[in-house]
Amino acid sequence: MVTASAKAHRSAPVPKVRQTQLLIDGKWVDAKSGKTFATYNPATETKIADVAEGDAADIERAVKAARKAFESGDWPKLDARDRGRLLHRLADLVEQNLEELAGLETLDNGKPIRDARAADLPLVIDCLRYYAGWADKLHGDTIPIRGNHFCYTRREPVGVAGQIIPWNFPLLMAAWKWGPALAAGCTVVMKPAEQTPLTCLRLGELAIEAGFPKGVINLVPGYGPTAGAALVRHPDVDKIAFTGEYRTAQIIMTEAAPTLKRLTFELGGKSPNIIFADCDLDAAVAGTEFGLFFNQGQCCCAGSRVFVEEKIHEAFVEKLVKRARARRLGDPFDSNTTQGPQVDQAQFDKILSYIDKGVGEGAQCLTGGKRWGKRGFFIEPTVFDGVTDSMSIAQEEIFGPVLSILPFRKTEEVIERANRTTYGLAAAVWTRDVAKAHQVAHSVRAGTVWINCYDVFDAAAPFGGFKMSGIGRELGEAGLANYTELKTVTMKLS
Repeated sequence: MVTASAKAHRSAPVPKVRQTQLLIDGKWVDAKSGKTFATYNPATETKIADVAEGDAADIERAVKAARKAFESGDWPKLDARDRGRLLHRLADLVEQNLEELAGLETLDNGKPIRDARAADLPLVIDCLRYYAGWADKLHGDTIPIRGNHFCYTRREPVGVAGQIIPWNFPLLMAAWKWGPALAAGCTVVMKPAEQTPLTCLRLGELAIEAGFPKGVINLVPGYGPTAGAALVRHPDVDKIAFTGEYRTAQIIMTEAAPTLKRLTFELGGKSPNIIFADCDLDAAVAGTEFGLFFNQGQCCCAGSRVFVEEKIHEAFVEKLVKRARARRLGDPFDSNTTQGPQVDQAQFDKILSYIDKGVGEGAQCLTGGKRWGKRGFFIEPTVFDGVTDSMSIAQEEIFGPVLSILPFRKTEEVIERANRTTYGLAAAVWTRDVAKAHQVAHSVRAGTVWINCYDVFDAAAPFGGFKMSGIGRELGEAGLANYTELKTVTMKLS
């Protein structure tokens, strides 16, 4: 049975909300319309704060400030090493305020405080420092060409970057977007998710404290059809970076077409996690639990399709169900809690509807499948067996704590079935056979493949998807390329 956290133990205080306004041109301002929207604590379903609701008028102000900062403000005058120093300073401030930021992330998103402390915040700090180191290393090349000419290339910033981030890792997604953009010399207009704006706004305060010039970073909380759409359509925005759901990306592609904006998308997934009989079974079970249930299953790369070789199917299922039932749900501020609530009512309802579809289509629910508790958007960790490739729970992204087990017999078979999806974000393979591991890794159509591990991230390792899981890459040197234009200069020599 899924257990509750010890009610008496609270490892972190609920943080104070410091900022709820828009950040435009270095100043905190209300929305022009005067409108606000509420952000809620998903563990209690109570309102945390009212946040300024930006729309097209505010996007206009923010883009104007970003364009001015890019073309004639202090930002283009800064030496590249000074940009790096600012990113290092921001990383230092994040580290100094780690407990507060982790608490804000837990309050607004619902993720367990232990995860915010151990995963989200360290990855944020590492990402900012990684790109701080890149700021003065964006080199061009000298190219020998025919004739008496000197030819070289320059990497120049793409310009004003519009960035739209999701609610599942709010602070980390801000860092993934800010790091390469600022290192490259771009200016930023960011729209945080309306469900989770608080940590992004606090990060904006720290950016001001770090010394970023006015207009370089602008934050406009709001809704997709208003603030988001205005950002995508604006002619003075040179690039859009979006993380989210593929249907929204399709809309963005259409809306951005008239201005031919540069686009990068990190989208959803239905990632195959392949378990061979010759694996370390206990390690594979633990990795499978983490690969799906981490962050309440609200991960774009979650290993939601678990292919298990028939020889070990029974043993694997027994161990996995036992681990799923041992997960601790409850107050996310309790350091013993391992699973918090889903982010909001809409996501909660969507996940439960998929659980109903799984049962209705004939899958066997071995554990979970219901709401947990009477308050908050908690869903029991759910494991389905007897799943076939055509079922909705095997085809569609659920984005919740719902795991599907699909047995297989042969390597060639499982590779073909793993690729039988419109997605291609991530995959994993568990085996002691090195040759087989690389055969699968090379054959699966996915942007990231983990071998005998899951959800291993590093700022230096590119991340992104094949097929409908995205366009372009984030992180690593590849992430920087999305924020630069390559210019060729050719000079005739006398």
